[in-house]
Amino acid sequence: MRIGGLSKEELKELFREAIEEALVDLFGDPDEGLQLHTEIRERLKRSLERIQQGETGISAEEVAKQKGLTW
Repeated sequence: MRIGGLSKEELKELFREAIEEALVDLFGDPDEGLQLHTEIRERLKRSLERIQQGETGISAEEVAKQKGLTW
């Protein structure tokens, strides 16, 4: 794969993915084997149903802005 034509954001994302993969390889998945609480499981199901119906949510950037964080 040639990276010369990637934008700055694409290159950053490539690095993020490579680092995440390396960390999982080294330390494993810290959530592996854990159970989701029933309430969280139901919220995720409802969220997936809304997405399948075409509803869009709030972007991470907007959530950060609402919380006064820099994105």
